[in-house]
Amino acid sequence: MQRPFSFAGRFYLVVEDEYLAASSMVMALEDAGAEVAGPVSNVAGALKLVSERASELDAAILDINLRGIMAHPVAERLAEQGIPFVVVTGYDCDSVPEPFSMMPCLNKPCDEQELLTVLAGLPVRQPPGVRRSI
Repeated sequence: MQRPFSFAGRFYLVVEDEYLAASSMVMALEDAGAEVAGPVSNVAGALKLVSERASELDAAILDINLRGIMAHPVAERLAEQGIPFVVVTGYDCDSVPEPFSMMPCLNKPCDEQELLTVLAGLPVRQPPGVRRSI
């Protein structure tokens, strides 16, 4: 299958607790030319990676519920760092709380092509402290 997107030179964080879903996302990103941090399956690991590699990250894919633990601290840290992200969830996207509900949301299992399309449409990463115009 030919992928219409090239993510060469892009760096993404994958935060997902389901092995098959994480593997699928990582493979889709790598096949499109991206580099990937993770996957990580818990809040502590995700926060550590964001702290260590924030300046390198172009965007993230964030499962909002990691084995029953809400990943809100990760979403908050990504937002603080100006790193755009896509929320993935096994629940209804309407259940994603404010202020994260403004981010693109995909239901799991998400289609790889749909994920790449959403990632391609994310805003360019903004340095911390710079507000995006809406």
